[in-house]
Amino acid sequence: MKHTVGLILVLGGIWVLWSWHFTPLLLAFGVLSCACVLLIALRMRIVDEEGAPIHLPLRLFRYLPWLFWEIAKANIDVAVRILRPRLSISPRVIEVLASQRTDVGYVIYANSITLTPGTVSIHTEGDMISVHALTREAADGVLNGEMGRHVSRLESAK
Repeated sequence: MKHTVGLILVLGGIWVLWSWHFTPLLLAFGVLSCACVLLIALRMRIVDEEGAPIHLPLRLFRYLPWLFWEIAKANIDVAVRILRPRLSISPRVIEVLASQRTDVGYVIYANSITLTPGTVSIHTEGDMISVHALTREAADGVLNGEMGRHVSRLESAK
């Protein structure tokens, strides 16, 4: 039940954030579309801890600033390498172990790697993620496991 309530609150909240236009007709369409999505999700039996991860939003407030800082640092590194061509790049593909327990955590981890400039998640198999890194430093940054630990803390909130 708490996941159903959480899902409807998230759907309604996102609709309100993206609308900002509140006429009776649009409000009715918003309620109707949120109800339809909820009914479809209930019928598909995907309204559970993973389908409606209500524990994530509060933890995201701690994770996202850290991720944005990592993205900013990586952006600067890539920009400097573009503006100074004599700085070397050493592209490589590495394998990193994903220690996340849930599919949501695994996806957040792989997407966080891809969002960070200089690294791209290119393949997943089992608990391994193949990552293309632009430089040795970028590869070392993924291999040190800091991002994986942050994502594991994010997903462990219950």
